[in-house]
Amino acid sequence: MAETYTPEHIDEMVDQLLADMTPASVDAKTFLGEQFDRGLAWVHFPEGCGGLGASPSYQARIGKRLHAAGAPGVDPRNVIGHGMIAPTIAVHGTPEQKAKYLRKLYSSEYIFCQLFSEPGAGSDVASLATKAELDGDEWILTGQKVWTTLAHLSDFGMIVARTDPNQVKHRGITAFIVDLKAPGVDVRPLYQMTGEAEFNEVFFEEVRIPESDRLGEVGSGWNVAITTLMNERVSIGGGVPQRGAGPIGEAVAAYRKRFGDSETADALAYRDRVMDLWVRAEATRLTNMRAAAARKVGTPGPEGSVAKLSHAELNQEIYELVVDLMGLEGQMMYSKYEKIRPKATGMGASDPQKLFLRVRANSIEGGTSEVMRNILGERVLGLPGEPRNDKDVPWKDVPRS
Repeated sequence: MAETYTPEHIDEMVDQLLADMTPASVDAKTFLGEQFDRGLAWVHFPEGCGGLGASPSYQARIGKRLHAAGAPGVDPRNVIGHGMIAPTIAVHGTPEQKAKYLRKLYSSEYIFCQLFSEPGAGSDVASLATKAELDGDEWILTGQKVWTTLAHLSDFGMIVARTDPNQVKHRGITAFIVDLKAPGVDVRPLYQMTGEAEFNEVFFEEVRIPESDRLGEVGSGWNVAITTLMNERVSIGGGVPQRGAGPIGEAVAAYRKRFGDSETADALAYRDRVMDLWVRAEATRLTNMRAAAARKVGTPGPEGSVAKLSHAELNQEIYELVVDLMGLEGQMMYSKYEKIRPKATGMGASDPQKLFLRVRANSIEGGTSEVMRNILGERVLGLPGEPRNDKDVPWKDVPRS
């Protein structure tokens, strides 16, 4: 029977880690590797996979204490690896894959991205056309993926490909871990209206993937993808910031800068907008706090779509308000609007005008808001699903543009 951990026991383990590996005296890779080995990386993962099989609610406690001690955190290049790929490998990976990838993923020796969407398969990922064919003990991968965040910085990617076109679209898919430095891989930038290219299109021309890097069973790629997607939605929308922090904090600061203690009609009208968004932001924060405390090991439930939907639409409304509060200044760009390939995702931008442009992507990335509403309607509220004419049709017989 697995050991039952208490907060005191977790605190003792953190104390011992900090005593043995003083953050100021070791490099980030060494510290994070030791944190992984002691089960304090993803505390709810199984032992040997960076965890203790303990309650996921302990992770915030561990993170807070390590941050206060100056310990290194998640490399901003690897937020997708930490939040989406690691949980998928923990659930679907073989023992060899877990040993090969999880520790180096946690220490960011390996940077990971996710390769799902295609030019003809965005919201309907299961209609993908990238194919993988078995050749001895290797798979030959050919196709194109699009909107791949930080692929230009990544060492590996988790990819889903068509392995049996005679099956219906959800059943003929298999998941793999692909080396993005392998021959035949071509990563090209996609520039956003912010001027940055955090997204990419990735081409695969007869790329060879060892059979040992197949993730899950042949034909079970959709189940693997669902694990990743559900963790993605929790990762995007499920953060628990401090009260009044983040985007809503910027809105409050912008209001105070413009109006101070003014009681004019204009100030009161804007105050109503600020308070409405503040209440919604706090309700979202508390909801995410409860969800984080209740989260189990494995695939999160469809409730993660609530957080993702709320996060996307709330961020867009908040930054619309911030730009409005800035008046004519809101129409100016502080940055030089350079065309660059960034070292992290764009929500770390420094000026509100750039963030106003960047948050337009929130309602698309990780599943559109329309898809989130479908998931909530069908899987949470139990409403009838949308008609699907291709549900029982082999993928090769489904008309495509």
